[in-house]
Amino acid sequence: MELIEKSSGNIYADLGMPDAEHMQIKAHLASKIGEIVRQKQLTQTQAAEILGIPQPKLSGLLRGQFRGISEAKMLECLNNLGRDVQIVVKRSTRTRPTGHTSVVFA
Repeated sequence: MELIEKSSGNIYADLGMPDAEHMQIKAHLASKIGEIVRQKQLTQTQAAEILGIPQPKLSGLLRGQFRGISEAKMLECLNNLGRDVQIVVKRSTRTRPTGHTSVVFA
């Protein structure tokens, strides 16, 4: 009999990674960067030049290997691709003693 466990919505948390929330955020940002690069029909070389990162690093980012790229750099990449980035800080809900970070794309 197979045991199927429902995901929490964060694969990194499901795998027990200590930096799960940050990895989830970076995964969302990397996905959006890849989506925009495809929409603009840029080669990786063209995109790397626009983003200000080496092409091999961009290649890794697009394949989910983004541990060496900071969230701040990913936000800068989105700006370089013509996207506005807005950061909103608000009070946490009463049910959680600590805050939570998420990425929302408009």
